[in-house]
This record gives sequence, structure tokens and C-alpha cells, in this order.
Amino acid sequence: MPDSLVPKTVNVFKEGYGRARLKADVFAGLTVAIVALPLSMAIAIASGVTPDRGLYTAIVGGFLVSLLGGSRVQIGGPAGAFIVLVAATGARHGLDGLLLATAMSGIMLSAAGYLRLGKYIKFIPYPVTVGFTAGIAVIIFASQLRDLFGLTLSGHEPGPIIEKLATLGLAAGTVNWAAVLTAALTIGIILALRKLRPHWPGMLIAVAAASAFVVLLQLPAETIGTRFGGIPRGLPLPALPPLSLEKAAAVFPDAVSFALLGAIESLLSAVVADGMTGRRHRSSMELIAQGIANVCSALFGGICVTGTIARTATNVRAGGTSPVSGMLHSVFLLLFMLLAAPLASYIPLASLAGVLAIVAWNMIEKPAFTALLRSSYGDAVVLLATFIIVVFRELTEGIVIGFALGAVLFIDRMAKSISVGETKPLEAMKQENGEVEHPTIADDPDTVIYRISGIFFFGSAATVGTVLDRIADQRRNFILDCSEVPFMDPTAANVIEGTLRKAERTGVRFIITGARSQVRRTLRQHDVRPPRVIMRASVQAALASIRSETREHPQ
Repeated sequence: MPDSLVPKTVNVFKEGYGRARLKADVFAGLTVAIVALPLSMAIAIASGVTPDRGLYTAIVGGFLVSLLGGSRVQIGGPAGAFIVLVAATGARHGLDGLLLATAMSGIMLSAAGYLRLGKYIKFIPYPVTVGFTAGIAVIIFASQLRDLFGLTLSGHEPGPIIEKLATLGLAAGTVNWAAVLTAALTIGIILALRKLRPHWPGMLIAVAAASAFVVLLQLPAETIGTRFGGIPRGLPLPALPPLSLEKAAAVFPDAVSFALLGAIESLLSAVVADGMTGRRHRSSMELIAQGIANVCSALFGGICVTGTIARTATNVRAGGTSPVSGMLHSVFLLLFMLLAAPLASYIPLASLAGVLAIVAWNMIEKPAFTALLRSSYGDAVVLLATFIIVVFRELTEGIVIGFALGAVLFIDRMAKSISVGETKPLEAMKQENGEVEHPTIADDPDTVIYRISGIFFFGSAATVGTVLDRIADQRRNFILDCSEVPFMDPTAANVIEGTLRKAERTGVRFIITGARSQVRRTLRQHDVRPPRVIMRASVQAALASIRSETREHPQ
């Protein structure tokens, strides 16, 4: 089996796993579990499911992501980026449809890993990822406004953000000030601890303090117990979601969205982890692990699993050295669930909404967003288009359109980077010291030389073709120097072939010099080959051969 399809856990134990590493991983796993406990429940509630399903996801999916993944420190679990997709899928197809879509996305992710498709995620432009993440953050924050203010709605809360804000605005008169105070207390404690005691588990302390605040003062704030009746003490037995061809076809688009977002989110998280640890992840194995984790999460009633940047970074900062820390984080979450499930009933929903408000704020890469707006007009367009489409339309649509705009921008920049122009024979024959090697050869008025520099492809074909069409018919020899062309595509080769046909009609000798093997191969495929064209290693060699033929066959 190739190394790219071997979990990092295997490497860790081959290297030797001792007591010191276990101690470090136990501490890191406990630290991440403390962070993940309130976050997993908050994300599940925001996704339209019960809080226990967020814990199932972190326990089952998180364990498998670490056990089978291609990163040493990746932490898997429910992610804020999936809130909108999961909520929309659950609203359209019910819980059974959501679980089926999650399992199907897992199969797609594993297939993508086996096909080595993970490496292509790196082609997503940076402005797209920044705009996409910022858009998700806005949506997450908007989804928490109801619980942040304790609003009472007369009907269902809409999904689209404009309708959502309009509905919430109509309910502004139902603000529950107990919920507002609870949310403000949670946010204030998190921010204060982040500044004063950055190594303390601020989110857990804030949620615990807010819960005590509500219970001791008997405030009328909605809690997990009042809305969901608490959480169970333990995992359910695995079970397949109801399966039918009609249901699978109905949730297929949602499964594709889950798989696409999961691949992007998990591999971006793995790249961040690489930057923090100085190691390299295996993208193919990471996708396979994410796929298996999603299938198993669905079997236990969990939602989508992916690599999570915040929890992964927490793992690294806490001293996690191997996938064992991620597996232990899941074990600790299970223990918390077994031992402290009754206490979860007292957690105010406004407090969890405050946690997600902080998460949403942290998701926005503010310096990067500002820098991209200032960098160039094209990057700003890609960034804002992705951001606006994600917020007001749909996540997958935002990625696709952002990627398409980024590709067009790249093509435009590459097309402008190519240069083509005439080079005098005298200049072409100069050596590095500026002297002319063969002055009599270089001084040839019947020869014209054009040099192409840069990637010659469909984006630049029209520009180059316009220049090449200016070949002087009175010149007997036309040399096209391709020594600085690293790549040529079929469109470019067709332009060369058109120039060659014009040269043949006018009796001009056509010579191509310095062409690399890929360029020569592409030219041959479009009938640009001897005897129609002469191939030479360099301009100097071409000029020398022209001079030699002129001496042998003077006119």
C-alpha cells in the first residue's frame, strides 16, 4: 500500500510511542474535550438537531478522524461551517434524510481519497476561502440572534438571511432580557479569560457560570432541559437510516455539498496544522478517514464530521503529539456524557448562542479580508462575490462561482504575462560577454526572429497570433524562438500551425528553435513537424544553418 494511504497512527507507533508522549497526549486530549463539549452541543442546536447529536458526532466521528486520518494532530467533529447546510437538509428531508445524506457524503469523501483527489483542493484560490469563511460566519451569527435575544416567533424561523432578519425584526418586541444578560455574561467571560487567562478553558467556564447565573437567580431563560429535555447518558446503538432509491436521489445534491465542504474544511484545517507543527499531512488518507467518520457518525445518529481548525489548533497548542490526543478527546467527551449528562439540562441556550457568536467572530479572517480588498481589483471581486453569494444564496454556489471567477482572473493574469516580439539576429548571436560569435552569420537582412516568453495557452493565443501574423512576406527566413516557453496547449499549437500555413503560401522558411519536449510533442500533434518546419536547438544553430545553406546555394 502506498504511503499516501497509510494512517499517521501507523507511523506514530512505528516510531515508538512512550510514556512521555502519552502523558502529553492525555493533557491535550482533555483540553480539547473541554473546548469541544459546549461547542459540539451549540453547533448541533444551531444545525436544527438535538444537542446530543453534536456529541455523538464528536465522539464517534472525532475518534475515527484521528485513528485513520492523514494528520497527526487533526481534531474532527461537528463544524460551524456545516450549520446552514445541515439545517437546510434537515428542514427539507427530515432527520432520516439528513443522516442518509451524511452517510452518502462519507462514501463520496472516501472515494475521492482513494482516487487521490485531495491534492486538487489546493487549487481553490485564497480569496474564495476567505470570502467563504466570512460568509459562513455571518450566517452562523444570524442563526443565533433568536437565542441571543430570547425572541419568541409566531411561526417557523426562515433559513434565507433576508427573510430571517425580517422575521426576527417583527419579533423584536418579545426580547427576553434574561437571555440577553445570559448571552452577554457568556461573551464577556470568554473575552476576559482570553485576555487575562488565555490557557484556561474559557468557553466551558463561561457556559458553567452562565448556567449557575440562571439557576441561582431563577431567571426565565430557555435551557437545554426546557427545549430538548436534556441529553442521554451514552451512545445509541448503531442503526442504518431508512434507505430507498427515491430518498437517495432526493438527498444526493445535499450529500455532494456535504462532501465538497467537508473536503475543503478538513484539508484546510490539516494545512493549518502543518504550518503549526512543521509536518506534512496525507490528503488522500485524510479524505478517506473523513469519509469513514461520516458514515459511522450517521450510523450513531450524528451529523457531518470534518476537521475543525479551532480544535485542531487547541490540540497543537496544548502539546498534542499524535493522533492519540484526538482519540482521547473523544473518550473524554464520552466520559463527560456518561457522568455529567443531567447537568447539561441546565445550560441556557442563550449561553450556547454566545459561544457561537464568538466562534463566528473568530472565523472571519479580518486582516486577510482587508488585505485582499486592497490588493487588487480582481481579488476583491472574487472575495466579495464569494462572500455575498454564500450569505444571500447558497454555500456550494458561492464556492463554485468564486472558483470560476478566480480561474478567469488567473487566466487573464497568465495571458498578460506572456511576451512576444521581434529579436534582431545581431542580438540573438551575442554571447554573455556581449560579443557577437559570428558577425557574418548574424548580419542577415533576410531573416526575422520572434521570441515567445511565458506559458503559451488559449488565454494568450489571440495576442501571440496577432503578432505572428505580421511576418514580413519579403523575408526569406522566419525563426520562432520557443526556448522560454515552458508549456504550450493545443490552442497555441493551432496558432503556430496557422502561421506555418501562411509561411508556406509565401515561400518563407519556417524554423522553430529551443522547443522543449512537451512543446515539440504538442506541435507534432497539430502537424507542425518536419519537413513542413525546421527544428533547431537554438537561434544560433538556426542562423548558422541558414548561413551554411546560403553559401552552398547562393541565389
